Amino acid sequence: MRIIRLLLLSLGILAFSQPTFAADGDSVTLRAILVSASKQPGKTDSSLSRYESTLRRILRFESFKQLGSDRARANVPGNGSLSIGSGQSIEFGTESSKDDRLRVQITWKSGNRTLMRTGLALRPGVPAVLGGPARNDDEVFAVILIAE
Repeated sequence: MRIIRLLLLSLGILAFSQPTFAADGDSVTLRAILVSASKQPGKTDSSLSRYESTLRRILRFESFKQLGSDRARANVPGNGSLSIGSGQSIEFGTESSKDDRLRVQITWKSGNRTLMRTGLALRPGVPAVLGGPARNDDEVFAVILIAE
């Protein structure tokens, strides 16, 4: 009878414990996709089809083109960098988390020029979109970030 109670108690604790995504000592993969978002109607790259609704909702542009991508693995806590195309890069630092999110500090650069610094809490597999500077009169750069 004690064994059954102990087993039920253990199962109850496991059922209500929250899994962690990125604890100290883990390693994670961060993927970044450089996108050109245009006000002009047109066809979106097929490689971006799974992100198109998110891009439209956040950026409010009409068509999207992938310009480059990269992925990097880093320890938690740790640092990594991604070369995402068109002379742009992402430097990132990971932080430990006690929930299902990966906490990262992001620096988006074009050459030696910093375009953006921000912190994000990424859920595994859920894309985050950073809107960036103008590419020309009708287009802006954006970056999709996905923690894997």
